[in-house]
Amino acid sequence: MLIRVDPQSAVPLFTQIAAAVRGEITSGRLAAGERLPAARDVAGALEVNLHTVLHAYQDLRDEGLVDLRRGRGAVVTPAGAALGGLRAEIAALVDKSRALGVSPDTLSALVKEAARDH
Repeated sequence: MLIRVDPQSAVPLFTQIAAAVRGEITSGRLAAGERLPAARDVAGALEVNLHTVLHAYQDLRDEGLVDLRRGRGAVVTPAGAALGGLRAEIAALVDKSRALGVSPDTLSALVKEAARDH
């Protein structure tokens, strides 16, 4: 797994790390049950504070993408791994909405409305 951060970016480092890991999970490159690299190893490789990586991992846990267990580390959840399929379905929905001339704002409003109703 490759994680890159841009220290010059206005985006916080923990957000960049979480986004990189989220991308690996949703793309299917990380499967359910796979262990993420140890936070200490990631921190050393990226030359960032350990707590920055832990913050990213905790955000991913809060999203339901990983399970954090003492002594076992961070492990991709089945729900997190299933997001790869959801991502493909979303891409198809976006393509269909473009073909129909639906604006991104309208599509977003429709998705939010559907999420509230279900």
